[in-house]
Amino acid sequence: MTLPRRFPHNKQIIKRIQNTVKPEEGAKFITNRNPRNLEFLRIAEKPKGYFLDTPFSKPAYFWHKLVVTPSAKYVTAELIHHQNGVVLEASTKEWAIKKQLFKTSDTSAYINLARVFANRCLECGITEMTTKPLEGPKIEKFMSILRENGLVLTEPPQIDTWSDLTINRYQGKRIVPNDWKEIVEEH
Repeated sequence: MTLPRRFPHNKQIIKRIQNTVKPEEGAKFITNRNPRNLEFLRIAEKPKGYFLDTPFSKPAYFWHKLVVTPSAKYVTAELIHHQNGVVLEASTKEWAIKKQLFKTSDTSAYINLARVFANRCLECGITEMTTKPLEGPKIEKFMSILRENGLVLTEPPQIDTWSDLTINRYQGKRIVPNDWKEIVEEH
């Protein structure tokens, strides 16, 4: 069994997962019913958007995007999925967070909100996301706390599975990568 990226290396947790994931006797396949599995494998296509949606120099390709919205009284952090909208949200408006803070928009509020948000992301299994470039000492502290808690603030590139297996339209032959030539010649 291969472990997901940045998985905690606690032996008890790993044993519990291995016991729950064992296939039944005689079964040849395990079906993964996670709808976002292809995104974690980097095979799913990132949305390209329309030509005029983004600036020409920086196209906005993402699966998950972090949006931090500060207001006069509160701070909200949202994780947005490109298809389903808001997946996770943490805010200093929440009673459980607000109760522990002296002020809901100071630096300590950003630090504690980052810890809560990172914990929720890790519980859901989301470790990589893109961010909008924001400036300010509070936002920078927020981002550094997210990095310390194990989140990666850039998404890996999409693996282009078909670029190596395209048909050369001028010669009509299938182009096969060098690593696969031995396998293709055997069959």
